[in-house]
Amino acid sequence: MSVVDSTQTQILLAAFLVSGSIVAYLLLRPKSTRKPVLNPAEWQQFPLIQKTQVSPNTAIYRFGLPRPDDVLGLPIGQHIAIQAEINGKTIQRSYTPTSSDDDLGYFDLMVKSYEQGNISKFLALLKIGDNIRVKGPKGQFNYRPLLSREIGMIAGGTGITPMLQIIRAILKNANDGCKVNLIYANVNEEDILLRKELDDLAATYPDRFFVYYVLNNAPAGWTGGVGFISKEQIAKHMPPASHDIKILMCGPPPMMTAMKKHLNDLDYTAPRTISKLDDQVFLF
Repeated sequence: MSVVDSTQTQILLAAFLVSGSIVAYLLLRPKSTRKPVLNPAEWQQFPLIQKTQVSPNTAIYRFGLPRPDDVLGLPIGQHIAIQAEINGKTIQRSYTPTSSDDDLGYFDLMVKSYEQGNISKFLALLKIGDNIRVKGPKGQFNYRPLLSREIGMIAGGTGITPMLQIIRAILKNANDGCKVNLIYANVNEEDILLRKELDDLAATYPDRFFVYYVLNNAPAGWTGGVGFISKEQIAKHMPPASHDIKILMCGPPPMMTAMKKHLNDLDYTAPRTISKLDDQVFLF
């Protein structure tokens, strides 16, 4: 080999090693090294930077963090508190962001506005640049890989938000063998929130995630469940009671009361008044 060939080979090898080092750094570097923004002991203000309408009465509100590389710092399965002064009273409600700490510089809340809702109406009236007061993390559930062999989820309406957060965390981790089955109930077909993402996840991970929709008012040709979620549907689509499974629930109180009765009839362990992480049935 000539001196020129040897020199060219060394240059190419050096370039290859540098390129490989850059790729490895980009793949392995932490998404953000900044301290999480949330502080459970302090109310903080965050501005509305974007609003996306997803149904006639539901929107995704995006709030900006102080810096573009900031992370909210919310453990999977937990939520935040939002506080506002409404008609001279301090009102506080809890919400689960649909975003995660993979998303830098912002967090998203999906909120349905109710005629009698205080915070939901307050959020609906926010203009870009308006602030909300937030504190957290809050909650007893903190998902970790391999927490359960299988998780069954029962959700109604915007009760899908904590479920989606957990579903995303499980499915993005190829080493987490947990299987997830979701029953998701709504009044009308157009009320099914984030349906495209749920259907895409079910199609991408058919062996790990299954979703079954139930509607009060089903259109012609509907192939999902009709009416209210039944004991038979739970028996068919949820994992049987066992020490290594969990049932997670979130939805309107009357629905949750009915689901507790169905689960009791099917020999699941009754949830405590305030659910704990080690409970078989966990109510958000």
